[in-house]
Amino acid sequence: MKKTVDEHADRFDDHAPDYDDEKTEEHHRSAELVVEHASPEPDDVVVDIGTGTGAIALALAPDAGRVIGRDISEGMMDEARSKAADAGLENVEFGYGTFREPEYDGDVDVVTSNFAMHHLSDEAKREAIAVIADLGPRTFVLGDVMFFDEPDPDAPFYSPDVDDPATVGLLADAFTDAGFSLTAVERIHDQVGVLVAERTPTADVEDASDE
Repeated sequence: MKKTVDEHADRFDDHAPDYDDEKTEEHHRSAELVVEHASPEPDDVVVDIGTGTGAIALALAPDAGRVIGRDISEGMMDEARSKAADAGLENVEFGYGTFREPEYDGDVDVVTSNFAMHHLSDEAKREAIAVIADLGPRTFVLGDVMFFDEPDPDAPFYSPDVDDPATVGLLADAFTDAGFSLTAVERIHDQVGVLVAERTPTADVEDASDE
């Protein structure tokens, strides 16, 4: 991580009021695909990490049993809470949490995240995916800045001073190591994509044998 958690939180607090207006077309398309692939059942619990102003969480709430949004920026979550209240959504809640410490220990069926994990170092991404696997979701849908090819140094989609995107290959390996199978890869841009990971049957068997 090229900035501390507090530095990132302060930066996003400052941008919270205008954040939705600053999103790119690729960001919006990524969010659409994350929602589409998450596809929660009516009784599902969804955890959305790096929830920001709640775009994913609020879109999934009408179809899920409960949605928990986690973020480091209170300013961003205040925007999300306001939008949830305006929409009359009572099954969604927002609170502080990080990828490696999501601050939630209940049942989880689906985990989502959009345009947030790229702030972590590669090692921290692996740790985060392992932590998410320990929550026990059947599905993890990640939309983010990621490298499909060698990035053009003259046209980065990200901010090199604060962002640290990974290659698709590294993320795929991290999912596999954590007991997931990568079931879909959506390439939106050379530097933006959505990955869908499902729990593998062997992982479920191992979890059951440990009980």
